[in-house]
Amino acid sequence: MKKFAITAAATALTLTMAGGAFAQTTQATQSPMVLAAGEVTEMKQDTSDTWITTKVKADLVTEKGIPGTDIKVETNKGVVSLSSTAPVSESQKDVAVSIAKKIKGVKAVSADGLKAE
Repeated sequence: MKKFAITAAATALTLTMAGGAFAQTTQATQSPMVLAAGEVTEMKQDTSDTWITTKVKADLVTEKGIPGTDIKVETNKGVVSLSSTAPVSESQKDVAVSIAKKIKGVKAVSADGLKAE
């Protein structure tokens, strides 16, 4: 009978410890997933803004008559801001804005930072 009681106590202790470890494992694996689920939207926005910036810059650089290398492009939540240190003509400014507006995902374009000649 003593042998049975010791075995039962050991089994109960093992199951209790395993249950605690299982609970910790479940919690540890759920926390990052919950955290990641909350950051998915932010990551998609960052990726989208980066893609828009890259696409606008590439299209500006390849457009003839536009000083694309002198134009700085920044995107925040789909809003593209164009700026430059070198002066651009009004027509170049209009073309740059037009190019940026054609990119998928662009919500608005600000060219206030482009210095006109």
